[in-house]
Amino acid sequence: MLHTILYGLTHLEVLLLPIFQYFGRWSYAILFLMIFAETGLVIFPFLPGESIIFISSTLASRHGFFLDIWLLSLTFFFAALIGDTVNFEIGRHLGRWKFFKRHIRVDRLQNATDFFVRHGGKTVIFGRFVPMIRTFVPLIAGMFKMTHPRFALYNFLGVALWVSAGSLLGYYLGALPFVQAHFSLILLSIVIVALLPSVSVGLYNFIKSKFI
Repeated sequence: MLHTILYGLTHLEVLLLPIFQYFGRWSYAILFLMIFAETGLVIFPFLPGESIIFISSTLASRHGFFLDIWLLSLTFFFAALIGDTVNFEIGRHLGRWKFFKRHIRVDRLQNATDFFVRHGGKTVIFGRFVPMIRTFVPLIAGMFKMTHPRFALYNFLGVALWVSAGSLLGYYLGALPFVQAHFSLILLSIVIVALLPSVSVGLYNFIKSKFI
């Protein structure tokens, strides 16, 4: 199972290229749905958003390939923006459920609400760059009463930075011979680097709870 997951993460080009070749221009819709599902539906946090953007942008840099980098960037941007907004609205409705309120202590609910009042903007922006975490940040922001205008502003900034970074890196670096020769290793490195913040925080909390 782990071997299959690692193969999929490091050989996405092999998996995506036949899809692009078969569906042609409809591939933009498929990419939209993939990024939307990762950010808007909490059951798909495992989808590798950064890698999808990087690989698609790399293919767009190849002469004669039909993908256009500007149309790709817009596709990714609106997919992530709309996905986060849907996720946020789901969180807002969950936060109103009596079942939810009965099973979370009042002090914890207040602490979480206070946290998003003080640090919600930074969490929304930088959480966008952490796999798995970015799927849950909009949901939690909605549950713990972050205002919609504030979320919309920081979400816009976070998505714009995330899509711009992934698209530009893929388009300008992906075409380099060195990158193409070590594509699988670079994709794995992207995944590991993206996961480092959440792994570090989790390890710190574990050590703190056990030894400090």
